Amino acid sequence: MDRPEGRGAIPPTGLSVVFEPDDPSLDIVFVHGFTGHPERTWTKKVDAIKPRNNDRIAGEFVEPPPKIRRLNPFSTSHFDKGDGVPATYWPRDLLPQTIPSARVLTYGYDTHIRHWVGPPVNRNTVYDISWDFLIALESERRTEPSRPVVFVAHSLGGIIVKEMLRRSRGCHMAQTHLHDIFKSTMGIIFFGTPHAGADPRRFLHRIVERAIKAAGFSVNEQIVNTLLPSSERLRELRHEFGPMAQEQNWIIHSFQEQVGVGLLSNQKVVDDTSSYLNVQDIETTEHIRRNHMEMCRFMGLDDVEYKKVAAALHRITMTVSRKPTAMRQLALSEEQKRELLDSLRFDQIDARQMTIKKAHIQTCKWLLETSEYLDWLNPSKLSEHHGFLWIKGKPGTGKSTLMKFALANARKNMKDSVVISFFFNARGDDLEKSTAGLYRSLLLQLLERLPVFQDVFNSLGLRAWNGGRHQWSIESLKVLFEEVVQGLGEMSVTCFIDALDECDEGQIRDMISFFGHVGELTTKANPPIRFLVCLSSRHYPHITIAKGLGLVLEGHEEHSKDIAKYLNSELKIGRSKLAEQIRTDLQEKASGIFMWVVLVTQILNKEHDGGRIHALRRRLRDIPGDLHELFRDILKRDHHNRGELLLCIQWVLFTRELLRPEQLYFAILSGVEPDVLSEWNPDEITAPDMKRFILNSSKGLAEVTKSKIPTVQFIHESVKDFLLKENGLREIWSDLGGNFKGISHERLKQCCLSYMRIDITTSLKITGSLPLANTKEAGKLRQSANEKFPFLEYATQNVLYHADAAEEGGISQISFLRSFQLPGWIKLDNLFEQKEVRRHTARASFPYILSERDMAALLKTYPSELPWFEVEDERYGLPIFAALATNSNKAVELFVETACSKIQSREILRNLCKQFLGSRKEGFELGRSYTFPRKGSLLSQVAKQGNEAFFALFMASSQADAKDNIGRSLLSYAAERGYETVVRLLLGKGQVDVDTKDNSGRPPLSWAADGGHEAVVRLLLETGRANVDSKDKYSRTPLSWAAGGGHEAVVRLLLETGRAADIDSKDDIGRTPLSWAAYGGHEAVVRLLLETGRANVDSKDKYSRTPLSWAAGGGHEAVVRLLLETGRANVDSKDKYSRTPLSWAAGGGHEAV
Repeated sequence: MDRPEGRGAIPPTGLSVVFEPDDPSLDIVFVHGFTGHPERTWTKKVDAIKPRNNDRIAGEFVEPPPKIRRLNPFSTSHFDKGDGVPATYWPRDLLPQTIPSARVLTYGYDTHIRHWVGPPVNRNTVYDISWDFLIALESERRTEPSRPVVFVAHSLGGIIVKEMLRRSRGCHMAQTHLHDIFKSTMGIIFFGTPHAGADPRRFLHRIVERAIKAAGFSVNEQIVNTLLPSSERLRELRHEFGPMAQEQNWIIHSFQEQVGVGLLSNQKVVDDTSSYLNVQDIETTEHIRRNHMEMCRFMGLDDVEYKKVAAALHRITMTVSRKPTAMRQLALSEEQKRELLDSLRFDQIDARQMTIKKAHIQTCKWLLETSEYLDWLNPSKLSEHHGFLWIKGKPGTGKSTLMKFALANARKNMKDSVVISFFFNARGDDLEKSTAGLYRSLLLQLLERLPVFQDVFNSLGLRAWNGGRHQWSIESLKVLFEEVVQGLGEMSVTCFIDALDECDEGQIRDMISFFGHVGELTTKANPPIRFLVCLSSRHYPHITIAKGLGLVLEGHEEHSKDIAKYLNSELKIGRSKLAEQIRTDLQEKASGIFMWVVLVTQILNKEHDGGRIHALRRRLRDIPGDLHELFRDILKRDHHNRGELLLCIQWVLFTRELLRPEQLYFAILSGVEPDVLSEWNPDEITAPDMKRFILNSSKGLAEVTKSKIPTVQFIHESVKDFLLKENGLREIWSDLGGNFKGISHERLKQCCLSYMRIDITTSLKITGSLPLANTKEAGKLRQSANEKFPFLEYATQNVLYHADAAEEGGISQISFLRSFQLPGWIKLDNLFEQKEVRRHTARASFPYILSERDMAALLKTYPSELPWFEVEDERYGLPIFAALATNSNKAVELFVETACSKIQSREILRNLCKQFLGSRKEGFELGRSYTFPRKGSLLSQVAKQGNEAFFALFMASSQADAKDNIGRSLLSYAAERGYETVVRLLLGKGQVDVDTKDNSGRPPLSWAADGGHEAVVRLLLETGRANVDSKDKYSRTPLSWAAGGGHEAVVRLLLETGRAADIDSKDDIGRTPLSWAAYGGHEAVVRLLLETGRANVDSKDKYSRTPLSWAAGGGHEAVVRLLLETGRANVDSKDKYSRTPLSWAAGGGHEAV
């Protein structure tokens, strides 16, 4: 078997690429356990002589056993590549044949648990190792950060992976480049990873001990205690990871050891109850018939146990297609393409077109014979107009009816062309009135009619498909549409787009520019591609196109003939001489506005049916000739059921979402006759009854759409224009004053409240608590509620919206806030909520609910001080976190305004507000998937957000000297994060103890020095109250932390301060700042310390190791050279274990040193 080529030997630490295909489509990353190695952990070796104890797995540890080690400190592991023993390193030897398109990486780290004869060389914890892993992995993936990634972890390496993913998830606001790892993860394979345990730290400590003893070694308790994080942090990880994996829909496969270990009395290292996550819907558990160390090692492709792993990997990666060559694009599966195609659909995609009435049988045919239309279809004239025909007309001239006729004719007669269409609808949902909806609809129609072009999705790569509902951008839609059109060849596409004026002008200008670009490309193609676009709109706004044909409706002779044909057929007033004169007068008065003709025809027919033939001519004379004046006349003339008319108009105008007929019926009833509200009986009140009710209530100005989900809207956009833009509302209902919008929302709020008072418990048989939201029982309950009480869901979910809008409109809601029955509302809202995580407890506060729903006006008028930072038992914990998580911008802005008002400095106030609001635009938000951790302090959670302005605003709402449960203060966290402005503000108050220590004995100066925050260190030192030599519980000083972190500027500050820091201060294991700097390879810091002339170059720590010993062992050539150049470093100095610097350098393979 040929071995795949990798990148050479695998170093013991860091991230290494094991195998890289020419054009990788995903990454598979291996992470060993605490006692493992990035190569040996995964290597199966068949020894020539069977070892005496087959439970002792040679090579699981980097160093040999203690006895051999003492005899020969330069000995290497049993897995020397030159020992002639065949071995299978399956990430390199098997995996490339199993998943050929995967790049394979392995990560190594040294917990120093294996250093049974050495000292605890560092104080890294799982937390630190995970962070280093995240940094290294992001760096390696930077050129393709969205490439899918799968993790394979053995033993406690799974803890490293879980913590790393949690850290990556938290980087969606600050250091967002690190968030890509979390977003790109597809799944994880765990080999014997311990997940459970009531006391997680004690549990993991026991697992570590078992793993070490299973290999026949003793446990270094000090290193283990240093390595493991606190129980609190481990418990937090355990609680967060399962829901996080479920939210991301990761595929988890947990392999469990089936064989015990002899040295543990044949017990397993990790038993079955602990080695799975217990996340049933995404996790699969399976046994490997080997012990804990051997369970991740395999002989070959035919190894029965390896086949289990291969199957798991195939299941996780099946959605990632292979790239046969670098030139071929990533191919998606048919299922993936189908899902992407389905994601283009949206509700009401054809609603507007279906609602437009068909053209009268005798009308519109003239369009097909006009010179403009014929030239548009003429291939020889394509270069003159680039495929554009633009029909324009005044509001109500019948443009949409004409477009629907042209579309139907094209579909019937243009057999050689793919005919697609989109009708904008200003009264519809967002996608019905935006170019995003247009591109999605047109692309969907194209790809459904021409399935061969569905491969176009491949051009976006795998990142276009994430196994869920895809979020389409305008640019990606345009790229796909252009690619399809350019690939048409001899095929042709004819596109009809109606009512451009019902979309945002900026979007339309961009669309016209894009279609102009496509038209130019298709015209210049050889041969030219037939791509025809027919547009319709009002005259305003005027948009110039370079090439195209135009047709104006009003004044066109054939359009006038259409009106005459319509009147001749639909005006049912007989054929007398008087009737014909009325028809003539009516047509002249219409001025080409077809909508006006239709409405007047209905009025005159009603007069005629009432026997008032003699009054027809006078009635026509009284009817205003202007369309808007006609609307005014219709609304003012009839005084019957004025209350219903007003409420119907208010609902259609100011509803938050389009209402279904049955919803609007009960919405109006809730306002005019609330006493008769009850469960809906469809046998007594039928759908036709409701349709007639809406027609009469609106005086014919509202209609029920003929879409898949019928809704109610005005008959024409000009009705809304009249009511709002032409101040029709103010004229007709002048008694309501000028604040019609605010008053209307108050009325709609009252309707919602009235409907919510209906007793539903008996009808729905609700007893006790509600079933879980995602259960079938809950689904049936929601369905029953919507069938029996059609308006209840809207009323519940929008009563606060209308109250907020009313407050914004100047109608005080203070009494509403005081009297509103929040617990009852929460129960109703929970009834309709489809996701359990989004439900609220009965204890949720009003400010929390309002923050989550962005009700800034109600928050502003809330009768008591807003508790932005009070922790509640809700998903997001704090009201401000609820606002940030749900992207409730108005609520966040109110929070900023409130918090900044408490900061005295006006200049800092302005800067902080700008900074925080600016960070919001740059993506500072928690995201809907955020869940407030129940462990840890509020102060630490705020600090974790990584935003100085937010931290400062929190500070404005807190006591300056407040401390959390681990003794840390605002100043401590601000110093650690390097928040210079916050530190300045806190110090300016004069109420903080600069040198106060937390539970670990660290003052703010220690945290600032550790983080390398020069400006903060300077501020603290300038107070004259910061103890520069303050020692923490490990006896480390600020200088020790700064030197260990390689922070040259901070080290310089500490050395140059009035009372210079003790340069040779030793910590509890005897290490000096120079020792830490040498160990880290920080050349500049070492030089700086040596230049003082005060540093003891040959200082020995508890293990008798010198700075030179640490530098040599780490392979830091430049630092070794600096130390040797002093002439004071003893090159033959022996440590506690009789090892010299040379011994450490040689043992580490550092040839240059």
